[in-house]
Amino acid sequence: MALLHVNFSSSVLGVCTNMEVILPQKGSFTQTEENTYPVLYLLHGMSDDCTIWGRRTSIERYAAKYGITVVMPSAQLSYYSDMVYGSRFFTFFSEELPAICHDFFPRISQKREDTFVAGLSMGGYGAFKLAMRRPEKYAFAGSLSGAMDIKNNVLHPEVWKLAFGGNDMITGSENDLFHLSSKLKESGKEIPEFYFSCGTSDVLAFPQNERFDAHLNEIGLSHTYERFEGGHTWEYWDEHIQDILSRLPLKK
Repeated sequence: MALLHVNFSSSVLGVCTNMEVILPQKGSFTQTEENTYPVLYLLHGMSDDCTIWGRRTSIERYAAKYGITVVMPSAQLSYYSDMVYGSRFFTFFSEELPAICHDFFPRISQKREDTFVAGLSMGGYGAFKLAMRRPEKYAFAGSLSGAMDIKNNVLHPEVWKLAFGGNDMITGSENDLFHLSSKLKESGKEIPEFYFSCGTSDVLAFPQNERFDAHLNEIGLSHTYERFEGGHTWEYWDEHIQDILSRLPLKK
């Protein structure tokens, strides 16, 4: 495996940005029939950047077992949204970033069945938003301790104002996972696999995850939700990112 730190220019964001990439070496592990590698876009939380997964977990060692590419980009405090007062991060993540990755790393598969997205906290929210709004692009979405009910999760009002225009602008919008999941269920589109978990001692995220699980059950959207001991901590995320990796629908 190779670990790369990539600085590059984004036309959508209008600035230079960065990402960490874990890349299988040619001839290593199991490739697809087209001699390409599956890819997991792994998203960070609210207070972090693209380096955090590599600094706080053993993601490189875990990913080596599966022979996948892991792309870890920076999102700032965007909540993976086209911000009301800021940059178009949802457009960047859903459109520009995959195109840049395929240009830089031609061995990354471009097929839906080989493309996955996951994250923690803010990144778990971002992963589900990407998969629900662009289900044709992702076969799997995973969340750890995700901010699933952001309309009831205003920790920093100034961040909500920049990203969403305010808390009262979220319900029923393209930033509301409850609305997006109902819309996806009714769309008739192929639905990605959704997996999420949360620690029962996580006072920040556990109530939200419980509400979101109940909502998905109510509308009949297929998903897997698990509860474990633990809080909103890197000990939890380092352990349970392995659950996500083990559930990726990889071809044998």
